[in-house]
Amino acid sequence: MDTATPAKNDPYASLRIQEFNFYLVIRFAIVFALSMQFTIIEWKVYALSHDPFTLGLIGLAEVIPAVLLAPFAGHMVDKREKRGMLLACIISYIVIGTGLFLLTWDRAVQGFSTQLVLNLIYALVFLGGIVRAFTSPSNFSMLALLVPRSLYANASTWSSSAWQIGGMTGPALGGLFIHLFGVHWSMLVVVAFFILSMFCLLQIKPKPIYYKSQGEGFIEGLTKGMRFVWNTKVVLNAMALDMFAVLFGGATAMLPAFATDVLHVGSLEFGFLRAAVAVGSLVTMFILAYRPLVNKPGIKLLAAVFGFGLCIIIFGLSTSFYLSFFALLLSGMLDGISVIIRQTILQLKTPDDMRGRVASVSSMFVGSSNELGAFESGFMARALGLVPSVVFGGCVTLGVVITTYIISPAMRKLDLKA
Repeated sequence: MDTATPAKNDPYASLRIQEFNFYLVIRFAIVFALSMQFTIIEWKVYALSHDPFTLGLIGLAEVIPAVLLAPFAGHMVDKREKRGMLLACIISYIVIGTGLFLLTWDRAVQGFSTQLVLNLIYALVFLGGIVRAFTSPSNFSMLALLVPRSLYANASTWSSSAWQIGGMTGPALGGLFIHLFGVHWSMLVVVAFFILSMFCLLQIKPKPIYYKSQGEGFIEGLTKGMRFVWNTKVVLNAMALDMFAVLFGGATAMLPAFATDVLHVGSLEFGFLRAAVAVGSLVTMFILAYRPLVNKPGIKLLAAVFGFGLCIIIFGLSTSFYLSFFALLLSGMLDGISVIIRQTILQLKTPDDMRGRVASVSSMFVGSSNELGAFESGFMARALGLVPSVVFGGCVTLGVVITTYIISPAMRKLDLKA
């Protein structure tokens, strides 16, 4: 690891480390492949079922193993060499992607009933959730092994930017490729990007293991990350705020239904809507690389999530493609503030020997809330109707922000400089 002291306020400091650049490509390629895969599968499942509830089941199929295995996965990642763990995850994604490639091939599923195809897709998504439980802590732990501590904030910004670029281009190109080549051949691109991430990972050398058991038992080791988060209030508050905002305010899971039944657009426009949030987040990431959040970041975080909730309400009420796209774009810009602050807090506050376990807790709080939010959106869409369910979620998000402001002095007084 390059331990040279960076020039003050150098926005490109972490990019001068070669292995970190490979890490950014890996981060981009994995997120690109997963977001494109999710977009393709969403479109395929809704085309087969024409039921918004089935879109929620996709999220549920992934989140169940991801949440249940998170404590064990974080514990294992802390005890193992990180590059090897991430390599095993990528190989697993290649296998799952190949399976989905076959399931979207009409010749391969000839004679299969629609329900059987849906069940097999859910099964592969479930296996992807198992892999994801190990991928998230492995990824998070790798970053701290590639750059010096003085560059954690800068590296987190670029890492989040790579994540957002993948999240932006994956859905957009997924929609475009569905439009041009169909669902089946679009899945081949997903597999290719997983292979790219594996090639880049092999360019990074194995890293040391900092795990210290300190005589702790198995159960104690599993729960140590949870106890750390619970006792570090600013970390707990940031995770909880983001979790509830995404859980109730996420509208992207319902995009196939909105695109088809409310906005009356095709797969190409669906891809742009799917990418709008990530485009907005990416804009914020680049701005914050040059102008880091310094003054009152906690208040800015609360304001950003409040604005995010308003954007979701506007999206739910909109019947115009352009207004819907703008609402999602702005929501992404505001969400980017939350991502940067949360990642910086985690990197600065987490001890090296606990990064896997803390990242797993973060995955349970934040990452899994996307899939739980998808299930919640599908359930509420069936109960209340498509539009009312999204508007209701945005209103709940506003309530969460107001509650957090009232009960959390640690968030109001957050100071990243300290």
